[in-house]
Amino acid sequence: MTFATLAKYTCATILGIFFVNVGIAHFTDTSWFEPIVPELLGDPTFWVLFTGILEIGLGIGLVVPQLRKYSGLFMAFFLVLIYWANFNMWANDIPLDGKTFADFWHVMRLIAQVLMITVALWVGGWLTSRQKFA
Repeated sequence: MTFATLAKYTCATILGIFFVNVGIAHFTDTSWFEPIVPELLGDPTFWVLFTGILEIGLGIGLVVPQLRKYSGLFMAFFLVLIYWANFNMWANDIPLDGKTFADFWHVMRLIAQVLMITVALWVGGWLTSRQKFA
């Protein structure tokens, strides 16, 4: 196994387990996630639970090699769509646990989102370098 392959498997496993844990948290601490759900979507509990199911499924998909390719792609799409909630928190200065966050932390969250999208696409095999022929 090459270092690149090992790195990909390791990143897929770490990101996958992270998503499974966050997905579980959507069920064990639903009220923590509810404030950032945009009002336009309606019932925040539904959306927190629904996204929790998706996060668990996508996380498992990244860990299982046979599911990794499309799980990486769908996770990237999911992360683009779900950022709406994080942007809602930023734009409307919505507190979590009674605290609001400075712009710096929202920018850091956006950077983390872009990194997770990139990693999901990379481990899924959607970001490949082209071979040059001499």
